Amino acid sequence: MANKGPYYITTAIAYASGKPHIGNTYEIVLADAIARFKRQQGYEVFFQTGTDEHGIKIEEKAKNAGVTPRQFVDGAYDEIRKIWDLMNTSYDKFIRTTDGYHEKQVQKIFRKLYDQGDIYKGSYEGMYCTPCESFWTPSQLVDGKCPDCGRPVQPASEEAYFFKMSKYAPRLIQYIEDHPEFIQPVARKNEMINNFLKPGLQDLCVSRTSFTWGIPVTFDDKHVVYVWLDALVNYITGIGYDVDGEHGALYRSHWPADLHLIGKDIVRFHTIYWPIFLMALGEPLPKQVFGHPWLLVGDGKMSKSKGNTIYADTLVDMFGVDAVRYYMIHEMPFDNDGVFTWDTMVERYNSDLANTLGNLVKRTISMGNQYLGGLIVDKGIKEEVDDDLYSVALAARDKAEDKMATLHVADAITEIFEVFKRCNKYIDETTPWILGKDEDKKDRLSTVLYNLCDCIAIGASLLMPYLPDTSKAILSQLNTEAGEYDLLDKRGVFASGTKVTSEPVTLFDRKKLEDVLKEVEKLYPPKADEPAKSAPSSKDPEHKAEISIDDFGKMELRVGVIKSCEAVAKSKKLLCSQVDVGDRTLQIVSGIRKYYSPEEMVGKKVMAIVNLAPAKLAGVESQGMLLCAEDAEGNLALMTPEKDMPAGAEIC
Repeated sequence: MANKGPYYITTAIAYASGKPHIGNTYEIVLADAIARFKRQQGYEVFFQTGTDEHGIKIEEKAKNAGVTPRQFVDGAYDEIRKIWDLMNTSYDKFIRTTDGYHEKQVQKIFRKLYDQGDIYKGSYEGMYCTPCESFWTPSQLVDGKCPDCGRPVQPASEEAYFFKMSKYAPRLIQYIEDHPEFIQPVARKNEMINNFLKPGLQDLCVSRTSFTWGIPVTFDDKHVVYVWLDALVNYITGIGYDVDGEHGALYRSHWPADLHLIGKDIVRFHTIYWPIFLMALGEPLPKQVFGHPWLLVGDGKMSKSKGNTIYADTLVDMFGVDAVRYYMIHEMPFDNDGVFTWDTMVERYNSDLANTLGNLVKRTISMGNQYLGGLIVDKGIKEEVDDDLYSVALAARDKAEDKMATLHVADAITEIFEVFKRCNKYIDETTPWILGKDEDKKDRLSTVLYNLCDCIAIGASLLMPYLPDTSKAILSQLNTEAGEYDLLDKRGVFASGTKVTSEPVTLFDRKKLEDVLKEVEKLYPPKADEPAKSAPSSKDPEHKAEISIDDFGKMELRVGVIKSCEAVAKSKKLLCSQVDVGDRTLQIVSGIRKYYSPEEMVGKKVMAIVNLAPAKLAGVESQGMLLCAEDAEGNLALMTPEKDMPAGAEIC
């Protein structure tokens, strides 16, 4: 396979304040799937992750723990890297912001920006959020709390150095407009432009004097470098950037980064502060920043105070590494938050992994041994159903690749599992157990089992970036190698005449939900004054009266595209969206403000009822209804078309 050139991908560096939960771990798994996929395509991938180890929060945690800050971050680094390695992530570099070479470059960067007039000395008075390491003006607070994390803020006043953000804002706005792919998803881009850039950027505080655990400013030792300036430049220091221009070979070959993969809560830092720092340094901007959604659990965000924090090693002990990787990748929508529940985890494990995939592999190999002595030969006795099978298997590579091109990673793995689903259907259609009873049908049986082994090998090869150990295990049992990526749209990945293993093993043992929940209750015992919360409540659905097809036919349902959205002023629950439904634009008011911000809504494709009689909600006219799904806890999710459909497409 020809080398397709360099590809540089990064995650946000994990804040070294404690053990990462599964929401934090999701990012490294997602990045790993992308990195492995790009390697499979033939790119020269460099995948960097790491830890962010400075700041007042760490200084305070170390003090409370009775250790030095360095001892504290060393322990956190060990814990984070242990989790990343447990999840079988293939990073090429793990950077620490306490690494000497990084600290030296941060100091040189600060000096350069000061010398060229981008940084100046002043004083700051405002409200400070310790967990986010961020200053806020009173007008930026939400209900008196940090607008990013919702935690309390404290008044702060101190001497500080500031970066002249406004100097570069027009240039950044123009760059974002000229490069629509730079910030993804689109809703994040709209939020940055409308909420931060166009209203005007304030100068950014880039040093602190109220604590000492940070990188000292070389020419003013009362100050340490603001943690966000320190952290963001890891993306270039980690690959050999040098302020004096003596860049390493890796920086020269791989910068600008192809993808910064980050959580949606830190998009502002990565798409406003970071590009402006790079502009000031005279360096190219990264090609794309993707602000992925959160992986929530049960009734919302994970937190120790809620007692709902789940860690990757806990899940791995119960389900295995690849099962956890599968859930994280498969259950996360492109631009909406995903939700972890124990019953969904068990259901996906049993249905998709144990049944669709694991049972398929085991029974195929078992039939090969039972009827053919394990020797699988393509006898060429073909029927029309064989072409139907291969039409799915040979199209999977390009379909998955198209999804990965736009970072729809969950959709990519779904396309691959379509191969395994089609293989299971093929078994039912060809009935090898019946063919095996007829000696005259032995050549047809051999062809059927060859076709199955070949298509399973294709699917397993495509699965390598997402579930690498499972992919290897399947190919090992088939006694074959992963197919070359460029050839995975062709037959023959599995060589005719190959002898499969004589002892197929179970890839995924089925789980009983009640057994899993017993283990969960041991791990997360309920408090004395509250019922167990080991799984979501399972109230019985309330069924409505039976209707006729004529009743259903009265509703006009169409795909819509949300062109704009704003909060309804007189309501805390309502959003007002302008929805393009093909031949017209409807104004639709929906009670989903708790689950979606106006910025997130823009650009979404939705399903809507478009022939409802107009009604007024909080004084605003609504001309239709957006369709949502609601779970037992009252969480809502917009219904969206599975495939890309145009505005106005009829839902029938």
